[in-house]
Amino acid sequence: MSGFFQELLRPDIYKRSQGRITRQVTFAALAIGMAIGLWRLSQTLATYDPGSHLGMSQTAASAALRFGLPALLLAVGWWISYRLVNLPNFADFLISVEVEMNKVSWPSRSELIRASIVVLVTIVFLALLIAAFDVVWRTFFHALGIV
Repeated sequence: MSGFFQELLRPDIYKRSQGRITRQVTFAALAIGMAIGLWRLSQTLATYDPGSHLGMSQTAASAALRFGLPALLLAVGWWISYRLVNLPNFADFLISVEVEMNKVSWPSRSELIRASIVVLVTIVFLALLIAAFDVVWRTFFHALGIV
């Protein structure tokens, strides 16, 4: 476990040139998710008055708590996210994900449109089929007096 915490304190980047895009996108997703959560924490702390317990004025204590705590947590969270995408095991996983994604043959625009139309038509057909079964069974059970 101490190796994990030692790894969190290292500033260098593991295999700098490999898996760059996947690591950047993963870091951005973690950072944005954290920022949204801590923004919500800041909004929740706006209703809390710590000044009455600390002997400080309400505005100074509220501002320090409302903006200081989320800012500190955001800085720590971003550092942990940065280090997470550079942990050797996780970075190797992200590198292999990027390698595999580069092997994927992506459809052309016309193939994508055709496939999307097929999927949408199939969904509408199945929805109508299920609705028809529902109507038939509802009518059958009403005729029997069960429902």
